[in-house]
Amino acid sequence: MDARLLDILVCPICKANLEYRKAQLELVCKPCKLAYPVRDDIPIMLEDEARQLGPEEA
Repeated sequence: MDARLLDILVCPICKANLEYRKAQLELVCKPCKLAYPVRDDIPIMLEDEARQLGPEEA
């Protein structure tokens, strides 16, 4: 994923910075405890597409 894109992307819910997890192909918002998928290098920034992080992941 492009580093410049990561610098400008924020969580659509709380506007917090996101952490890119390359192995899982996800952008993680720690305050909301959500992981947004990245498909074909395109972040899917929809709340309906995000998965809830488990207690061990947060």
